[in-house]
Amino acid sequence: MIQTKRVYEKPGKKDGFRVLVDRLWPRGMTIEKASVDLWIKEIAPSDELRKWFHYEEGNWSEFVKRYKAELAKKKALLSEMNGLEDQHKIVTLLYGSKDQKQNQAVVLADILRGKK
Repeated sequence: MIQTKRVYEKPGKKDGFRVLVDRLWPRGMTIEKASVDLWIKEIAPSDELRKWFHYEEGNWSEFVKRYKAELAKKKALLSEMNGLEDQHKIVTLLYGSKDQKQNQAVVLADILRGKK
């Protein structure tokens, strides 16, 4: 099972294997407090796309389209992510964004679930 959670929320027993999918380490978080099992920053949107979306007020549907295009070029990382689900009953994708519905972890989780 793939799920998403904001890294600033308290870790829970139902989180399973916790994977940070942000390019930048979350501000103010220690390794212990974040309780991250794995950090795959290369799976995150490029700096260019991240900045466009957050600072230039890019729109969500265009962000999703561009991020999916970036992910299409990262087949090895997607395969690694799918392998994590085979190894662990629950995989929680962690993100730093305040927006729980419009962030890269949501897009990535949909792709890993096969919703593309």
